[in-house]
Amino acid sequence: MKRILIIGIGAGNPDYVTIQAVNALNEVDVFFVMDKGVAKEKLIALRKDICRRFIKGSDYRFAEATSPERARDVANYRASVEDLNDDKQVVFERLISEEMSDGECGAFLTWGDPALYDSTIRIIDAIIKKGGHDLEYEVIPGISSIQALAAQHKIPLNRIGESIEITTGRRIAEGFPDNVDTVVVMLDAEGAYKRFADQDIDIYWGAYIGTPDEILVSGKLKDVAGEIDRIRTEARKANGWIMDSYLMRRNRSRGEG
Repeated sequence: MKRILIIGIGAGNPDYVTIQAVNALNEVDVFFVMDKGVAKEKLIALRKDICRRFIKGSDYRFAEATSPERARDVANYRASVEDLNDDKQVVFERLISEEMSDGECGAFLTWGDPALYDSTIRIIDAIIKKGGHDLEYEVIPGISSIQALAAQHKIPLNRIGESIEITTGRRIAEGFPDNVDTVVVMLDAEGAYKRFADQDIDIYWGAYIGTPDEILVSGKLKDVAGEIDRIRTEARKANGWIMDSYLMRRNRSRGEG
């Protein structure tokens, strides 16, 4: 039997790592690291820094592999993600087979929370269902970028008695949902917020939340959309990548709706 831990390590700040996650880190023999190229070396460095900071002793190791890339500019986005996960499954299976011995504990460190816009759980489930490995696994939750975004802007996610919707840039580009006034948007590569700049909407935007590179902008969307767009462009150019999220909230007259 081999044991896998899927550990949520928060949105970037080592202080976001929970006590449960610290305890889990100290059980691990081998950490699996998916290398996404030079532009994202900081993400690997942050993972290793978390291990150095919280693990007692040095009796652990890292096993690195190149992360497969998703096909871009394809008509069927869902199919491209499923293909990517299939490719990742092949890599995961190889790592588990070659880098772990029976009785050992391996771990994947996931940004934010493993249950939110991350496929590690799905991939491990698929490996177990395939039946080629004798595995058990646990999921350790983490502080998501959504929680960190709200905390850094000092706002509640929801208004009293109201719901929120968590969605993607691809979906919000199709239009603001009719049934909610507050949306949290992740994975927005194209800046879909710009299409709503003519509406009475407040935005709370953040990039690299919890890291030394953190950037925060908030205000009326019509006033700050251009600033956010400029900052995103400059930050992506400077770092080679950007991880951002934002909350948009429509304003209504008191008692309306």
